[in-house]
Amino acid sequence: MTATAAMTIALAPTAAADPAGGADAIAWQEAVDAPDAYPNTAVEWDVPITLSDGTVLRANVFRPAKADGTPIDEQTPVVLNLTPYTKLLSTLASVAMEDPTLQPLVEDLGTILNLGVPFDGITELAAPAAQLGRAFGLNRDLVQNGYTQVIVDVRGTGFSHGQWDVLGPREQQDTVEVIDWVAAQPWSNGRIGTTGVSYSAINQIQAAGHRPAELDAVFAVEPGNDLLRDIVGTGGAIGVGFMPAWLGLVNGLKWAPDVEALLQGRFDAQWLRDRMADPVTKIPELVEALTAPTIEGVSPEALEVAQDGPFYQERQADLDAIEVPTFVFGNWHDIFANSEPDIYNSIPVAPGNKQLVMGDGYHAVLGEGFGTPGHPPTMVALQRAWFDHWLKDIDNGITEYGPVTLLQQGDGWTTTDQFPRAGVEYQRMYLSTRPSGTAAHSVHDGSLQPAPQDSPARLTVAPGLRGVCSREAAQGTAGIAVLLGSNCTKDARFNEEEGLTFTSEPMAEPTVLSGPINLHLNTVLDTPDGFWSVSINDVAPDGRSTVLSSGSLVASLRAIDDSKSTFTSSGDYARAHPYLTLDTHQPVVPGRPTQLDISMIPTDAILQPGHRIRIDVYASSIPRSLPLGPMLHDSRLAPQHLELDSTAPSFVTLPIVG
Repeated sequence: MTATAAMTIALAPTAAADPAGGADAIAWQEAVDAPDAYPNTAVEWDVPITLSDGTVLRANVFRPAKADGTPIDEQTPVVLNLTPYTKLLSTLASVAMEDPTLQPLVEDLGTILNLGVPFDGITELAAPAAQLGRAFGLNRDLVQNGYTQVIVDVRGTGFSHGQWDVLGPREQQDTVEVIDWVAAQPWSNGRIGTTGVSYSAINQIQAAGHRPAELDAVFAVEPGNDLLRDIVGTGGAIGVGFMPAWLGLVNGLKWAPDVEALLQGRFDAQWLRDRMADPVTKIPELVEALTAPTIEGVSPEALEVAQDGPFYQERQADLDAIEVPTFVFGNWHDIFANSEPDIYNSIPVAPGNKQLVMGDGYHAVLGEGFGTPGHPPTMVALQRAWFDHWLKDIDNGITEYGPVTLLQQGDGWTTTDQFPRAGVEYQRMYLSTRPSGTAAHSVHDGSLQPAPQDSPARLTVAPGLRGVCSREAAQGTAGIAVLLGSNCTKDARFNEEEGLTFTSEPMAEPTVLSGPINLHLNTVLDTPDGFWSVSINDVAPDGRSTVLSSGSLVASLRAIDDSKSTFTSSGDYARAHPYLTLDTHQPVVPGRPTQLDISMIPTDAILQPGHRIRIDVYASSIPRSLPLGPMLHDSRLAPQHLELDSTAPSFVTLPIVG
């Protein structure tokens, strides 16, 4: 019996709606492209907002204005964005988006920099820059069409006072208080929406969970909600491809002074005192967690951010409490892809009043083609339509869009009513040493079979550095590693040369995967700890191996919280939720078989006829992630082993749409 025959084969469901949005989307884009209702923008810089604890935040207020630059008299809806990246950065992004000379260059950057392979990653990174820039900072299209936009530095960043709370309880309260402040301003009509990318998206999802009375709509681009598992400590390993650079960026930007105030003799002494009190937020803790050789040598402050517990629980939004219309925009290879579908699924709002769009890009790379046939509308058009409907009561059809718009990897954009798709049936495929004949380049070319192999065998894999050229590197660096080109990000064969591969027979019919994927491994280590990184790939007839999803796990943090996991009808893990706490830390007994369950990020894909499923298994994932110092020390970076044995088989559990 072949691997293909063991699967339920299914065609992708026929979409009842158009992912491009049809006539409604044409109207949304025409509204964006039409002459602005107001010819100018009036700006109030660094408006003080005094919070309940006396801390002063600084806000830039952008209002619709007449030709002479004076603001209009009418009250307007307000779109709010709170950022840790300083309002100055968002202003510069706005200048690049709106300047008559720079705007065409930014919008055509992908075409201008299209140098072809191996430099095609430059195009991939640059092409969506204009869309991301407008969502990140000031969107003058909104302002000059009847909205006031308010951009605020969160406490301890930009020109705001206080110490950076990094999405903590005090910052969440700040956001609610800022919403109250905005609603009470004379230029506000009391109807408030929030928007922003990444940190700002997380911030607004958190705020919505507090149910501020004045909040009417949310447009969140790439939000996360399980920050430890998303990026800080995925599988118990620190996200070194992102976290050090990100913390360095925010901590560096928060020291940028208000130059105008300095030149005018209005130096803000309180701002300096607050920066001196906490000069490099969370950087010492990160360094300590990465370098300490023993758990006993890690301070409580570092342990707080290196394991699950109150620190992360306080930073999870109360999704069940959200009652406002919410648009979630994400990507399958975003650093927050683990959370984005969960955010949509958990918000108790009717589909249509909530929307999910999942593309095939990365955190800083939204993907190409938006606004073209077969693709969703541009982000600017979706955002404008969302706020026009929920803040201005315009009946523009946005609630009929989606509600779940997915880039189905291996095919194209689709519209469906839920994720995972209806009709998922989980099926096992077993890892086997039997050669597939498709991956002679790997450490071992194994296969996926419908039954476990009879004779026991051991396969060995060692840590390496080839992961620098991989899709996982691009994901872990928020997309920056796409600069290495599609030969790295869209073909795993270079990385597979230091991994174990297990490949199925070719598909006879289109085969749809939808949802989380779990890999159960029977492992043996020669040391008290180790690190496993895995992926599921779509292998084309020409041999190209494209990563669809991935996951990882530190062996000593293998204990699973069944109350937060999901299971198949046969009792296998569909999505395992490891505790990732030191209370559940279990050093491995060297030489003894140890079973692990490693869940990969939920995804949606279709394998075309002739394509194959491949599972890759590695002993490292540089630069995406690195185990904590004590675990890395215990691993000694030693080779690691898979035991393939019918009495304790290794297998992947696949969500096949039947």
